[in-house]
Amino acid sequence: MTPSELASPDAAAERRVRRVSQIVIFVTVAVLAVGAAAQLGVIEELGTAASPLVGEWEVTVRWWGLLAAVLACVAAVGLAPRLLTSRLPSAAVAALLYAGTVVLGLAVNLLRDGTGGWTRMFDLGPPPASFEAPNEYLAGLPAVSYGTRFFLDRFAELVPSLPAHVAGHPPGPLLALHLLGIDSAAGLTALCVGVGALCSPLAYRLAWTLHDEAAGRVAGLLCACSPLTLLFGVASYDYAFAGVTTAAVCALIARRRAWWLVGAALLAAASMLNWALLGAGAFAAIVVWRRDGWRSALLLAALCAAVLAALNGVLAAAYGYDPIGTLRATEQIYRDSIAQYRPYWFWVLGSAVAWGVTLGPPIVLGVIRGAVARTPAAIALVVVLGVATVGGFTKAETERIWLFLVPLACAAAAPYLAPRQIRLVLGALLAQAVAMQVLMDTVW
Repeated sequence: MTPSELASPDAAAERRVRRVSQIVIFVTVAVLAVGAAAQLGVIEELGTAASPLVGEWEVTVRWWGLLAAVLACVAAVGLAPRLLTSRLPSAAVAALLYAGTVVLGLAVNLLRDGTGGWTRMFDLGPPPASFEAPNEYLAGLPAVSYGTRFFLDRFAELVPSLPAHVAGHPPGPLLALHLLGIDSAAGLTALCVGVGALCSPLAYRLAWTLHDEAAGRVAGLLCACSPLTLLFGVASYDYAFAGVTTAAVCALIARRRAWWLVGAALLAAASMLNWALLGAGAFAAIVVWRRDGWRSALLLAALCAAVLAALNGVLAAAYGYDPIGTLRATEQIYRDSIAQYRPYWFWVLGSAVAWGVTLGPPIVLGVIRGAVARTPAAIALVVVLGVATVGGFTKAETERIWLFLVPLACAAAAPYLAPRQIRLVLGALLAQAVAMQVLMDTVW
């Protein structure tokens, strides 16, 4: 360490932040440049029309929808500072964050297709309202028509014949629709929005536990206004997955260990929705390790593993469910899917860049500051992202698949975004969301 760094540790930390930020910007620009070259036909296609982003460039706008979106965004930016300074009880803050997330999500998704934008992704028609609808979950409901026992017992064998999204996940998503009696696009949208919007108040709770109540309020606002939440929340089942997962993390990092069992149970339930959600358990274990030591982290990891094994054991004994066979069948479906045309050399960086760009640059900068400061949440998030990226199992579509990481990122970034800048930050995030909605068909 140089004498100047010893004399001014804050200045040294700021220099490290700048260096890391410069690296991130360089990588992002390089990935976007390669993606643009693919779109122009200079190099081979990379597996999505707007690589590294999912979707395609297509300018569409309904002017009354744009007006509704802009009004909602302006109201959010104008009212946000009051939420940071008010003396409202925590329950009221959580309720306002939840309501604001619902309103913003619905308003932004009016922009392209009007109210049809809320259900387009799930609407089977006839004809289907989008090319993706036949690959979504409602198209797989006939598989549950013979009952829960048959569905779970034969799920591994059914996987090759199921729609893409059903085949690419454990049986939980389809089973939840069956048990809840949801068989319409409107019903599924209501489930996604109703459960997914919990991410913002849960981010508030998470950051409060990790830092303090003030940081919690910032985290909740960031989560509500992130382009990822707004563009991929209303019509993506993964949004509901994210709500369940964030609740699990809140319980797993609680300082009272009595909550750990609740968190482990929620994490096990989340694993029946998407195996990737187990990454949230790794996040919690790393946070606990950095905060409380390796013994506590090992205890938490062992508890999560035991509950996960118990759930799968009970389902296997009672219903004949084969978790290993299901995992193998699902993996094969993925290997044979469009993923085989997405080159690892590009998506090893492209997946993270797509997620980070759509998450919002101000939030990414906050995470970088936290990582440089070695805060537990930021370190945990970087590790989970690194493993997911290098593993290469998820190539593209991370804007949707990694939705569950958004509240975690917001909680990690919150202490490093000054409350006096909140209007500027939220305004930038919301402007990005509106611009992307106008310029791109983001699929979800």
